[in-house]
Amino acid sequence: MALDTNATKLAQLIDPEVLADFIDTKLIDNIRLTPLATVDTTLVGRPGNTIKVPYYTYIGDSTVVAEGADIPIAQLTQDIKDATIYKVGRGVQITDEAILSGLGDPVGEAARQLVVSIASKVEADMYAELNGITGTMKYTGTIDADGVADALIKFGEDLDGQKALLVNPTTYAVLRKADNWLPASEIAASIWIRGAVGEIQGCQVVVSNRVPANTAFIVKPGALALYLKRDTMVETDRDIINKTNYLTADKHFVCYLLDESKAIKMATT
Repeated sequence: MALDTNATKLAQLIDPEVLADFIDTKLIDNIRLTPLATVDTTLVGRPGNTIKVPYYTYIGDSTVVAEGADIPIAQLTQDIKDATIYKVGRGVQITDEAILSGLGDPVGEAARQLVVSIASKVEADMYAELNGITGTMKYTGTIDADGVADALIKFGEDLDGQKALLVNPTTYAVLRKADNWLPASEIAASIWIRGAVGEIQGCQVVVSNRVPANTAFIVKPGALALYLKRDTMVETDRDIINKTNYLTADKHFVCYLLDESKAIKMATT
């Protein structure tokens, strides 16, 4: 008997192009720090894996100005550094039985977890860039409501605007006890960064285990940059001996601290 033209085939259940589109669509949404980064795709289709990226150097802390005296003028400078694009990837193996008879949607779950896997690595690199802050924007003091207020002074007259406070769970426990803590339920209409659990001193608070102990980051949009070299590539292969299917996904990217003046690293003394 001939196979019905409407019969479901494995090739229809595992479509690399559909999975790649799904992963690319969901990837940016799954990186919680995306609102803090400039996402650049101009490298897609261009040769080479090392790029020269611009970044702004910090103008320095504000100083005391006497009555009638001139405010000191600092020069805003831009420097160049090399950044190397690299590849991250992950794969899964699914049997025919799991695809055709398994409960739920094994292929969809595999795609979802590939999104999470790649997004997690990109976000880890973003936190590593913030943790590498060594310049004058670093603030050393107690990480509590008053400490956040003191650290914000480092932004000088650029204090206004959106700011995210990235903390670990221990610091979150301290901040939420402050008198001026606003829970997420009270700022729901104004939340602009995914995962915000509340607000303090005008900063929306995001909790992450990636933030080291005794450390926190106050970050403005545009502090980070994320360069994407290529759309997510999804490939499949099949083992005809044991009837299993392989799905792999990879991403070429690099992230770096674009504007140090938009990020403050807090650390306890």
